[in-house]
Amino acid sequence: MLKFLKTTYRILIIPYTILLLYFMFLGFGREVMSINIVRLTPLASTIQFVENSLFLKDILINIIGNFLMFLPFGFLAWIFPKFYDFKTLILSFLFVLIIVEALQYFTRLGVFDIDDIILNSIGMSLGFLLMNFLERIFAVKH
Repeated sequence: MLKFLKTTYRILIIPYTILLLYFMFLGFGREVMSINIVRLTPLASTIQFVENSLFLKDILINIIGNFLMFLPFGFLAWIFPKFYDFKTLILSFLFVLIIVEALQYFTRLGVFDIDDIILNSIGMSLGFLLMNFLERIFAVKH
């Protein structure tokens, strides 16, 4: 079963990443903004979003969505074994996230938001924990 999961992951992660990048830059009706925006106060934009949202569903989609959308990147060790070391994974992941956030800023197709980096990193970290859990479960069964 673990071999099947790893093979499936290896096949799907590239199209998934492309789809995610599409959503981050072009999806959801994004248009070029008239100004560049940087949000560097941790959790400020998330708290503001929660306070200004009328529906719990919108809050859950935004916050949990940020976790879940990046959860698959916690499994990158299945392709690149060096990422079994969490420190290597998180530093590499943060580096890439900062580049993506900077690209959103410079293209004005999004906002450089520290909250996105925090929430996406939590999601990736949860994925890493899930990967380790799955490997332990399936290793026990053999």
